[in-house]
Amino acid sequence: MSALYVAEHQLRGMRAYGWTVVVGGIGSPLLYLLGLGLGLATFIDTPVASGPHGPVDYVVFVAPALVATAAVTVATEEFTYTIMAGFKWRRLFWGINATPVEPRQIAGGLVLATLVRMVFTVAAYAVLALAFGALDRAWSVLVLPFVGVLGGLAFGLPLMAYSASITEDKGQFAAVQRFVFTPMFLFSGTFYPLSTLPVWLHWIGWVSPLWHASQLGRWLSYGESEPGWLLATHLVVLVGLAAAGWVLAARTFTRRLRA
Repeated sequence: MSALYVAEHQLRGMRAYGWTVVVGGIGSPLLYLLGLGLGLATFIDTPVASGPHGPVDYVVFVAPALVATAAVTVATEEFTYTIMAGFKWRRLFWGINATPVEPRQIAGGLVLATLVRMVFTVAAYAVLALAFGALDRAWSVLVLPFVGVLGGLAFGLPLMAYSASITEDKGQFAAVQRFVFTPMFLFSGTFYPLSTLPVWLHWIGWVSPLWHASQLGRWLSYGESEPGWLLATHLVVLVGLAAAGWVLAARTFTRRLRA
């Protein structure tokens, strides 16, 4: 129950940049889908992916990856500077920790608040993708958000643990954005199949939560052919990263607030 109070506080705090959340959650997918579906797709003559019934449109291939990317982007925003602010700049977590609320509950509340924003964002992406005809299976609009959220947590919770361990801002978050998020976004099969990249770049996709979430989403969205063992691997990697990230984050919060 204490985690819910922390989550409520965080959600109330998000009202300060509420328009950013709304515009980003609706405007970004609208622009991406317009640019890719009505722009870039018109220049791509060769199909990049196929489903059970043959080749699919480029925007159908990209849409599940964009849903996952939206969740990862929210996680990147909420699990970096927000964590630093709570520990150092505003020292909010120390104030909460002075009450009966446990450090693990503080971390849990932050995750719950981020989940709310994440669900709103990925749901908007999925609904707009359906409206643009980017989902070959209409029912996948109900499950794609869950896959996107799982991908966001798989990336965000380990990042949260790392952010909680930082005591001084020396550009670490900018480095994460430039050297972790951006390469992952560009080289995880988001805009083209991973198999089209040079072999020596494939490892980026293999270790990337974004690739695993995108491939699960494509399997659900238009039935991309994936062997059963690989689908299971995608799911195990995502759940494993999220679980390990939560354990590390909870321990780091506890260690810092109990020191």
